[in-house]
Amino acid sequence: MFSRLSRPRAVALFALPVVALLATTAFAPLPFAVAQPGMTANVLGENQGEPVITIIGTETHKTRGQLRMTTIVATGPDADVRLSDVIDGWFATDRAVMPRDSVYPSGDTVKEIEEYNAEEMRKSQNTATEAALNYLGEDPDDIKVTLELADVGGPSAGLLFSLGIVDKLDGDGSGGDLTGGRTIAGTGTIDANGTVGAVGGVALKTQAAKRDGATVFLVPKAECSDAESELPKGLRLIPVTTLKGTVDALRALETGTGSVPSC
Repeated sequence: MFSRLSRPRAVALFALPVVALLATTAFAPLPFAVAQPGMTANVLGENQGEPVITIIGTETHKTRGQLRMTTIVATGPDADVRLSDVIDGWFATDRAVMPRDSVYPSGDTVKEIEEYNAEEMRKSQNTATEAALNYLGEDPDDIKVTLELADVGGPSAGLLFSLGIVDKLDGDGSGGDLTGGRTIAGTGTIDANGTVGAVGGVALKTQAAKRDGATVFLVPKAECSDAESELPKGLRLIPVTTLKGTVDALRALETGTGSVPSC
C-alpha cells in the first residue's frame, strides 16, 4: 500500500540518492585528463646537448633567433582524475580539463600509447623535412636532414621543424634570419605539401611560449579563438595555414613591409 509522504520528508528521501551519487563521483576516477603548459624547445638550437636539426650535404645558414616548438603536459592515461581535479582545472587559467580520449588513444596500454606518440613524432619529422625541401625546391637525395627531440611525442611540432630547416638552409631568402633575431614560438602539424593543421591545447601552449621568452606565436588559423582565450600579454598571434604563408608572414614581420596576418 502506498502512503503519501509529507513534502519535507519526501525531499529528504529523494535527496539521499543525489547526495550518494555526488559522494561517489567525488571519489571515483573520471574519464578526463588535466593538462598544463609543458616544455618548449628551440629547434634551431640543442635539446639535451644534441642539435635538434642536423643537415648534411649542403651549406647551412647561421641563425641567431629562436623557433620554439611548444607542448602541453597532461595527467597520464592511467592516472586517477577526480571531481576535485576537474573542478580545479575548470577554474584555473593555467590548466585545462579534456576528455581523456582526446588526449590519449582509447583502450591502449601506457606502453602502447608511448609507442604510438613516438611513431607520430617520427612521421611528423619525416613529413616536415619533405615539406621544407619541397618548399625550397631541394632534392632530398642530395641533402640529409636529421631531427632529434627527446621526450616529446605526437605530430604538433611539424610546422616548427619545417621552419627550422628553411631557416638553416635559406634564412629569409635575402641573407638574413627568418626569425629576424626574435624568439618565435608556435605549433601545428604539417603535410608534405606544406599545409598546416590544427593540434589542440593552444591556449596552454601560448602560456608556455610566453614563459620561455617568445614574443610571437604561430597558430593554425582554425584555432585563433582558442589561442586568444587566455593569450598572455605581449604575445602576438600570427595565424597560418601553409608553410609558404608562414614564411611570407615572418619575412613581412622582419622587414616591416607586406601584410602580417592577425587573428
